Amino acid sequence: MTIYVITLFPEMFSSVLSTSILKRAIGTNKLHVEFVQLRDFTKDKYGRVDTPPVGGGAGLVLKVQPIVDALASIAHPGKKILLTPRGKPLVQATAHALSKLESITLICGHYEGFDERVHDYVDEMVSLGDFILTGGEIADLAMIDAVARLLPGVIDEASPLEESFSNSLLEYPQYTEPYDFEGKRVPEILYSGHHGAIADWRLKHALRLTRLHRPDLLNSVSLSKKAQKLLLELDSQATPEWEQSAIQKGKKER
Repeated sequence: MTIYVITLFPEMFSSVLSTSILKRAIGTNKLHVEFVQLRDFTKDKYGRVDTPPVGGGAGLVLKVQPIVDALASIAHPGKKILLTPRGKPLVQATAHALSKLESITLICGHYEGFDERVHDYVDEMVSLGDFILTGGEIADLAMIDAVARLLPGVIDEASPLEESFSNSLLEYPQYTEPYDFEGKRVPEILYSGHHGAIADWRLKHALRLTRLHRPDLLNSVSLSKKAQKLLLELDSQATPEWEQSAIQKGKKER
């Protein structure tokens, strides 16, 4: 996949792209990131890409001409995406959809936004949330990371399947050794060795965490009969027979 980034500050990307999973994705040619310097395309005799808004107002606005010409310079821009508060919130489903494309182009905003006419030259608008950043570079980095890690071969293929939001739920609780830390113990079911029971326990507690922290997610998904049953078990606050049985069998086998 190739991601083109139209930006005034390409140097902001270097340290992040040369670290961890993104570094590996680029090093194995799963991901290519190419920068287009917006200032190279201005026709302003002073080299400006921004001006005060027509009609007056605070701040500076990015001009339409440099952005349109920068887009035109990319032979195969793919889906052209504008990072803007008007956009739909970036969600995991969007990242999955974008990861299947051969190329995308991200446009970094700055100052007080874009000339309104820029919107006519893009395919999609995306927002990271209801807050304002100094520039679009940080938002673009977040998008690059969210998309790149889903490319085939970048991370373990099973990992994205169980992450938060991949099935409209938050991820289930994870534990490490030691078993007992200051009286807080790893649930016995995770030592049982019974993969089916562990999977059910994890689903139940993914439902618990989602209902506790992000009930809006539960309202947007159609729950299976198993999920509905597990929610009822949570409400009863009793350890169900299937869980007790798996724990006991696991102890016998250890």
